[in-house]
Amino acid sequence: MVYTPLELSEKGFEEYVQEYLLKTGYLEGSPKDFNKEYALDTKTLFEFLEDTQPEKMDKLRQIHKDQYEFKITNRLNTELNNRGMIDVLRHGIKDYGVYLDLAYFKPASNLNDEIVKLYEKNRISVTRQVRYSLKNENSIDMLICVNGLPVIVLELKNPFTGQTYEDAILQFKNDRSPNELLFEFKKRAIVFFAVDTWEVYMATRLSGDKTFFLPFNKGCDGGKGNPDNPDGLKTAYLWEEILQKDSLMDILKKFVFIEIGEKKDIDGNIVTSETIIFPRYHQLDAVRKMEADAKEKGVGINYLVQHSAGSGKTYSISWLAHRLANLHDDEDNPVFDSVIVITDRRVLDRQLQDSIYQLEHKHGVVEKIDKDSNQLADAIKGGTRIIISTLQKFPFIIEKVGELENQKYAVIIDEAHSSSAGENMASLREVLSVSSLEEAAKLDEELEGKEYDPDEEILKIIKKRGKQPNISFFAFTATPKAKTLEMFGTIGEDGLPHPFHLYSMRQAIEEGFILDVLQNYVTYETYFKLAKKIEDDPAFDKAKATKALTRYVSLHPHNIAQKTEIMVEHFKNVTRHKIGGRAKAMVVTSSRLHAVRYKHAFDEYIKKKGYRDMKTLVAFSGTVKDD
Repeated sequence: MVYTPLELSEKGFEEYVQEYLLKTGYLEGSPKDFNKEYALDTKTLFEFLEDTQPEKMDKLRQIHKDQYEFKITNRLNTELNNRGMIDVLRHGIKDYGVYLDLAYFKPASNLNDEIVKLYEKNRISVTRQVRYSLKNENSIDMLICVNGLPVIVLELKNPFTGQTYEDAILQFKNDRSPNELLFEFKKRAIVFFAVDTWEVYMATRLSGDKTFFLPFNKGCDGGKGNPDNPDGLKTAYLWEEILQKDSLMDILKKFVFIEIGEKKDIDGNIVTSETIIFPRYHQLDAVRKMEADAKEKGVGINYLVQHSAGSGKTYSISWLAHRLANLHDDEDNPVFDSVIVITDRRVLDRQLQDSIYQLEHKHGVVEKIDKDSNQLADAIKGGTRIIISTLQKFPFIIEKVGELENQKYAVIIDEAHSSSAGENMASLREVLSVSSLEEAAKLDEELEGKEYDPDEEILKIIKKRGKQPNISFFAFTATPKAKTLEMFGTIGEDGLPHPFHLYSMRQAIEEGFILDVLQNYVTYETYFKLAKKIEDDPAFDKAKATKALTRYVSLHPHNIAQKTEIMVEHFKNVTRHKIGGRAKAMVVTSSRLHAVRYKHAFDEYIKKKGYRDMKTLVAFSGTVKDD
């Protein structure tokens, strides 16, 4: 039966969600079975252990006698507190030399019937109104457990009764103490969902009013939120898709991981931090759809993923690489022999290795090519499962894999249009200086004629080789050009190429992952009259001379100084007070030399005025020489 939000105000949102989960294979948990001291559903836990590992349980019963349940629970509690829920679910625990599995995950292939049968014995339960504290009678709306181990907490609100997901977020921040065992980071629940009938938000760490919630929405018409659902509620995808048994176990096994971050404190000491990474909806959707399509169609298909800045492409690429490396077809044959990731992101190498080690508990799955082409050739020929290389080696890679016609490859291309990629794909000029009009004109002409577009280079290389039936390309970019769409896009019903998956810039802006700089865009127009000089001097080509003169004037120290004063003072008096006093300002220049000169001008002006509470940062690739 389908309920409207208005009908739910009487029936109860919780009951509606629970009913659906119970119909699709969940067990109904009882709040009475939740052990507050250990934050575990001990009844379901021991039912699972006795059902799946009776011989091991008999052995532990002989060791612990009538205290065996207490001893096992205590041991599990210690392991959860030390190693965390994710690791315990994946790798189990040992008690007196007896290894106990706490969950079984679906194998990549169906060759092992025993593991498939054990997977079916997982007990996924949903429990409503769970009182979790030894200190008070507070209760959570809904708890999802895997074999008695709590993994997901949900607070549900119905806008038609006057509350929304925002009230659920406030409840998590204000009424759910992170010191309660159920909510302690890593030790028990992995993710916290704030849900209403319109939107879903999630957090992986409760920290009081500092708790950070991310949207977990599909997006609507290119923006935030969720589309209308003709068959029910807008947020039904959460319980109808994401929380279904196969999906949930897949997320716990192949998506969730702990990211270790490092940064320096004010004293220069390295401080590490941990973050549980749980995929956002568009990441799950994109990776799963590409995986399913590759399984169905096999090798030789191209995919274009248009994901905006702020989409978490690094994570999406990591998950996709891992899943493609383990993908099997319906006959249980590997779809790809190797996955090659082409990127210039240094962070991706480490993240891939760290995350895949957590997902597989194996070293050596990922190999970074940081030596020479011989190392790359050996990795390709040797069938290394995941290879990371740079755009600079892309031509060699395509040549090499093309020679190995009996081997099948997935090639993931990351942000081919980046500036660093441009330098790697071409020998760009490393020294930039302008001292005269003639030099400026010559330089502009050279740059226009010789600067390589890495997107273009990649397309040329692929086009030159022609379609290779043993390679599938997965191209990630935020802003695909027409040629990129033509090469990697999927032909739609209109006969035109489209991205295989889209997370738009508009959605990223509306969800708060990137700022819309155009909302605060301020122009500073420069007027000057040099046309007469151009017309009177036949030595200069008019168009090139005009361009060169524009560049010359814009780089003049006096002109820059005037603009600097206005921009710094505007930032000081207007901009900086926004976003709770944490606002930044960005100056976009027409060249790297402009950026360097503005950097110097800003620093000089700030020093002259004695402003000690602001600093500047400049970013550009390569080397700039300023005479």
